[in-house]
Amino acid sequence: MCYKAHAINTSSHQIVVNDSAAISQGIREYGAVGLILALGEVMYNDTNRTFQQWHEELKGGLSKYTQERIKRGAWSRLRKQSFTLKQISFIEITDKTLIKCGSFQENFRNSDGRPRRKKVLLNLEKLDEELVMFLDFNN
Repeated sequence: MCYKAHAINTSSHQIVVNDSAAISQGIREYGAVGLILALGEVMYNDTNRTFQQWHEELKGGLSKYTQERIKRGAWSRLRKQSFTLKQISFIEITDKTLIKCGSFQENFRNSDGRPRRKKVLLNLEKLDEELVMFLDFNN
């Protein structure tokens, strides 16, 4: 079982799920892997990144990972400040689903510098029979 949250106030319909090897193993062992997906409106850090600055101060300064990211010239993503739940979807991931998916984070690094394992990239617009049920909190 995987749990993910996804912003609906963005143009992206793609969701990075858990690592590909773990999901494939779960499908081999159980026939499918379940995904509980919380969809909601997200408020991101402002353009001055005041939330990010506050968070860095709370942590006691820049982490080693952040310092190395700055040296490499890699980008820094905006931080999520809040999440308002609008819908919960229950999705069944099978081998058939994986054929429709891509992968993400291949050749990325973890905070300790080790390479990350590639992850499954679901496109919500390509899911049909995989969507088992959803609960709508808009009403």
